Formats: sequence, structure tokens, C-alpha cells
Amino acid sequence: MKTIGIDYTPAYEQGGGIGRYVRELVTALLALDEDAVHYKLFVAGAKQHDPRLLPNAKVTWKTTRLSPKWLARLWQRAQIPIPIETFIGRTDIFHATDFVLPPNHTRTILTVHDLSFVRVPEAASPRLRAFLDKVVPRSVQRADHILADSIATKQDLVNLYHTLPEKITVLYSGVETRFQRIANVAHLDRVRAKYHLSSTPFIFSVGTVQPRKNYSRLIQAVARLRNAGMDIDLVIAGGRGWLENPIYQAVADNKLPQHVHFIGFVDDDDLPALYSLAHLTALPSLYEGFGIPVLESMACGTPVLTSNISSLPEVAGDAALTITPTNLDELCENLTRLVTDDTLRKLLIERGYEQAKQFTWTAAAQQLQLIYRRFL
Repeated sequence: MKTIGIDYTPAYEQGGGIGRYVRELVTALLALDEDAVHYKLFVAGAKQHDPRLLPNAKVTWKTTRLSPKWLARLWQRAQIPIPIETFIGRTDIFHATDFVLPPNHTRTILTVHDLSFVRVPEAASPRLRAFLDKVVPRSVQRADHILADSIATKQDLVNLYHTLPEKITVLYSGVETRFQRIANVAHLDRVRAKYHLSSTPFIFSVGTVQPRKNYSRLIQAVARLRNAGMDIDLVIAGGRGWLENPIYQAVADNKLPQHVHFIGFVDDDDLPALYSLAHLTALPSLYEGFGIPVLESMACGTPVLTSNISSLPEVAGDAALTITPTNLDELCENLTRLVTDDTLRKLLIERGYEQAKQFTWTAAAQQLQLIYRRFL
């Protein structure tokens, strides 16, 4: 029997974004009918009997109490060559799921989600950017094969790191089946109360509070809409990130403390209801490796405005309004259209349902399974 090692640490450590990617992809992979492979899932910083590490006949959990930060110091900063096999034993392939590759003795697959720290360096934490600028190119060079979240990310790898195109496969994310329109009024009321939201219609945005999400410009746009007589709020769901103080200052500068709501990192189970409550979802990011919230919103029947750069046109197709994220006038104009034009809203909702159906975790897992077989 062949053995595949997968770094499951992001799924354990991170609630959204990359954590969700790893969690959903591995869950779908384990659901496939594949008896000839056993998986060793590596989790840094986990206790051996953590309840989140559920038993599965196809899986051996390999944990270490060394935190991801300590392993990064040992492996990437100090470059101490303690191989991943020290923690997980022999494997036929090791799949590193979060940008960087540990020392190893086997064939490797590396997932690179985006190169935002290169494309939009001013939006990244300087310390993190310096780390990634050093270790990601090194990991890309060492890996036997690269998985990119989008065609845009693949092209960035080719253009910025001079990676051979044949070394890269685009593996799209999916949208979970639980993302559906919620119509139960009692359920919606419970979620609204849980996050202290009023009955005012709101624009919804999902993502860590950091400059790359373009929240400061979105806040300015909401101020313009309100000054034009539209009773609309902004709700931002995401944990605190980095370089976020100007975002909070934008709320004060535009006199919107009662109309911009930072509700923090929300429970996954509440997201379908929040999308369903929203009047529209806005993701005007300066760069995205994929943009899962676009599909989640579409699957919940809520129209979407997003950017016309990086991976977002691939994800949105013709089912969203796309704008130049640095153009405030364009952002305001198209937000206004989505708030006021019911015909446009209905069209995008219908297209959104169909667009979301094209991206499934089962399809992603099947593609990944084929990639694994190529290297076994």
C-alpha cells in the first residue's frame, strides 16, 4: 500500500482561508473510493488526542507539540535539516499545503495559494513578507510539483519565479454543499441577534482585516452611498490581521461607527445565514489567490461585486459585477447598481447559482488523486 503524507496543520490552526482549503480538500479526498492509499496527516502543535483529529481507517495522525512557529524557525530560518520523516515516518509522497516545504527525503508536492506578498507588497506585514520572500522561492524550486489555486497564481509563478509551466497544475477550490439560501426566519433572526446586527440592509464582506482586502476603500464607498440617501450598512467578518489601524481610522474619518460592523471571525455554521441576510457581498480585493467567498455568496443566492484582477474573474465568471479595485468612483457606481437595480440583482443571483455549481470539493479531490497517482 502506498503512503501519502499531507500537512494538515493549516486546517488545525486556521479557521478560514487556507485552513478551510486544507480541511475541505482532505475531507473530500478521504471520501473517495480509494483503498490502495493510506494517508499520514501531520499536525504541528496538536495534542495526540485532540477531538478535532477524528479517527478514520484511511488515516494515521502524526502530531508534534512543536508549534508551527517553532518548526518555521528550525526548518526555514535556521535551515536545520531535520526531515519531515522524523515526525511522520516513511511516505511515498509528501504534500506541503501552505507555501513552504520542510526538509524531506521523498517526492514532494507543494501548494502555493497566491503570490500576493510579491504582487501587493505594501499590503503585507513587512516581517511576514521578508520571510516569504526568502522561503517560498526556495520551496518552489525544491518541490517536484506545484499546485496553484488559480490560473492567475500559476502565471505569477511562471512570471515572477521563472517556474516551468509544466511543473504547475491549477487545482481550483470548491464550495461546500452546506452553503445554500437560508429562508428560515427564526434561524436568520438568531444569527442576526448573535452578531448584534440591526434590521438595516447591509453589504457583507468576508476576510481578515488587512489592507489587501481593500476595506478602507469599501468603507469610503459606503459613506458615499449613505450620503446619497441609501440606508445601507457594512458588515465585515474576519479576524484581526496586520496593518489594520488605517481601516479602523477610515470608519472614524467617514463618521460611520454606527454603520460599519466588525463582527470578527464567525462560526462556519453561521456563514450561510449571514450571506442570506446580506443585500450583497463585496470582495473588492487588491489580489486573491482564489476568493472562496465569491462562490459561497453565489451558492446562497446573494449577488456579488468583486475585483477584475488576479484570480477573481476566473472564479466570478459572468455571474458578478467586477470593478477596478483602486477606482473608488467605479466601486461606488457598481455598489449603487447592486443596491438599487432589482433586475440586475435577479440576473446575477440566477447566474451565481449556476457558477457556484461548477466548483466542488469532490472534483478538486478527484483531480488531486490523479496527481498523486502520477507521482506514486
